[in-house]
Amino acid sequence: MITFREYTPSPALFNSLTDSVDWGTRDEGVVQTALENSLCCVCAFDGEEIVGFGRLIGDRTIFLYVQDVMVRPEYQGQKVGTGIMEKLIEEVNEYKQINKGIRTYLGASRGKEDFYRRFGFETRADAGLGPGMVLF
Repeated sequence: MITFREYTPSPALFNSLTDSVDWGTRDEGVVQTALENSLCCVCAFDGEEIVGFGRLIGDRTIFLYVQDVMVRPEYQGQKVGTGIMEKLIEEVNEYKQINKGIRTYLGASRGKEDFYRRFGFETRADAGLGPGMVLF
């Protein structure tokens, strides 16, 4: 049975998850800092094994960002991502008590837009905003 709870994994576990979804790995010191600066981390567990993850980052009042939603391939299609997103949206709703106008963003992987639409997200173009951009 899959369970969901707020939990911050070790950098090694985080890298294990990112590697399982072909995102590669990062320096564990960098990952540790990123996780420590997250507002909320949600993990999906099958027994004691972490099989999915997602986190919320942002300034708590004007902007939030859903980041790193990932599910081990053998657990995809089993509502694990849905459970993670439901927990993250609960957290977003808590921040909406501070500012009803808070904006929550995410960067959907290509082809995953319909998954996020189920939670009320829309593309920037559909919302009348400009295209998303990134600086590397």
